[in-house]
Amino acid sequence: MTTGLIICGALAREVLAIVEKHGWDAEVAAVPASVHVHPDRIAPEVEARILELREQYQRLIVVFGDCGSMGALDAVLTKYDDIERLDGPHCFAWYGDKQFNVMMEEEPGTFFLTDFMIHTFKGMVVKGMGLDKFPSLREEYFRNYKRAVYLVQKPDPMLIERAKAAANYLGLPLEVRATGYGDLETQLKKKMMKVEK
Repeated sequence: MTTGLIICGALAREVLAIVEKHGWDAEVAAVPASVHVHPDRIAPEVEARILELREQYQRLIVVFGDCGSMGALDAVLTKYDDIERLDGPHCFAWYGDKQFNVMMEEEPGTFFLTDFMIHTFKGMVVKGMGLDKFPSLREEYFRNYKRAVYLVQKPDPMLIERAKAAANYLGLPLEVRATGYGDLETQLKKKMMKVEK
């Protein structure tokens, strides 16, 4: 029984790697990562994917954090009692796993980076936040941040260098934490075990 995974586009590389690693009978359908710039679009975009894919799969799992939808995503999912979502507010909490709350207690003003964010920093952060057109906004947007923490999913020296450049651009000291897939993989394994029983 093939499972449909409706995922955030920012998790595509990681979810595909996890599916391949475990040899699951699952197919991935992404919602564009760009919806994070407009969190009010997350719930309607996920619901559109549900309606599009519902008849194709016996089971759908939503691999998306709340990500600023302010509960709208979970409100939409209550209409579909057979569709589950991975627990958690966002991918930073999944990747950081048990370390995430510790890091937030240490320093609430933490700006998190992931492999995806490093790959797409210019598009998602610089252009997505309008900093290419209005560079003076950078200081305003990031004035309450005290550090950047790069949660590394797949170690790559080139990405670490790019993370340093991103943190430098933001004017923040960088910490690098190798987390792997963390709770993203743990939760997916639990959901997929239910499918395979």
